[in-house]
Amino acid sequence: MTTIELDRIIEMAWEDRTPFEAIEIQFGLSESDVIKLMRKELKSSSFKLWRKRINNGISSKHLNKRSNEITRFKSNQQRLISNNKISKR
Repeated sequence: MTTIELDRIIEMAWEDRTPFEAIEIQFGLSESDVIKLMRKELKSSSFKLWRKRINNGISSKHLNKRSNEITRFKSNQQRLISNNKISKR
């Protein structure tokens, strides 16, 4: 995995509106793989804050838990990112 891909995965995981399923589609990493990666790459305090935020019950990190009003997972900046498979669909 390149540094650019690693940075993008962390960015997508950190965003509240990007579900784990989008990361899996784009990079082939399951939710548990993303959690392991975040644990390894983030400071301990940052990882704890992230886990607390995505497990708080109102997170939209899981497609089956998110509001029906949210119909997409692409960020507004996504088309500006190179090598993004989803933006080319």
